[in-house]
Amino acid sequence: MGPLRRVQEDIEKRSLSGGGWATGNGRRAGIETTSYALMALHDRQAPACDRAINLLLRTQNPDGSWPAFEGDDPEGCWTTALAAIALRFIRSPSAPLKKALRWLLKYEGREGHWFWKWKFRTVDRAVQFNPEKYGWPWFPGTVSWVVPTAFSLIALKQSFPYDPTDPVAKRIQLGMEMLRDRACPQGGWNAGNGIVFGSPLSPHIDTTAIALLALTQDSDSSAAQALNWLRQASVNCSSAYSLAWSAIAFSVHRDPALNHCVMDLHRALSSAVGISNIEILSLAAIAIKAAEGNANPFQVVI
Repeated sequence: MGPLRRVQEDIEKRSLSGGGWATGNGRRAGIETTSYALMALHDRQAPACDRAINLLLRTQNPDGSWPAFEGDDPEGCWTTALAAIALRFIRSPSAPLKKALRWLLKYEGREGHWFWKWKFRTVDRAVQFNPEKYGWPWFPGTVSWVVPTAFSLIALKQSFPYDPTDPVAKRIQLGMEMLRDRACPQGGWNAGNGIVFGSPLSPHIDTTAIALLALTQDSDSSAAQALNWLRQASVNCSSAYSLAWSAIAFSVHRDPALNHCVMDLHRALSSAVGISNIEILSLAAIAIKAAEGNANPFQVVI
């Protein structure tokens, strides 16, 4: 049995009886964890997949959003984008996906409101960013962050063909401009802003890789600089989680660093005894499958 099949079987065995997968040591299904696991197992005919699909469909809020965990957040949150990406990848019925996309288009970072634009321009100058360029927050009523913005952009770009006259295209463009505006000076991204109190912040491997999934144009200078940084940072990385995200990003960008990154990922998986984190296992499976030429759920064109 190959390493990919072992990882997939381990994921299947850890599914909850009620559907989905728990995050960490929790007992309730996490929407993020379930979305990754479903992507990792999409090519397997397994009862765990059917239960996970049912879990996502029944936990979707009436407004089209998803909570962070089963039974939480009736207003919904950032996991809506991930659930939409997962359901589209497995070709689930389109009605829930359409509801999710409508919700994402109405959802924006707090700095999109005129009062917060004024505040960040005149009073709150601790962080340096352009409040005219906003993306998506983790939870309603908060400011934009890199990861939820990237996932929201992927979900929208996968579902709407580009039309410069379409308001959806303008919202996508605004989100991409937000990512470019928040990039770290040396390339890549951390969780939020590139500069705080006048000091440049260091980028993070996983955040940079996720942002790169949303910026795929060959002419994008922010993406090119981030790819250069990620190639160097991933060489000395031993984290299976960060290596998996890096490999997924390299796959989307068809970057030659992919092969070396996947070899490091295999070593990280074999050297870590008994990895039980479903997110790590799922992302590793997604990365390995993408490197083998299989469909990448985060590819804008599938």
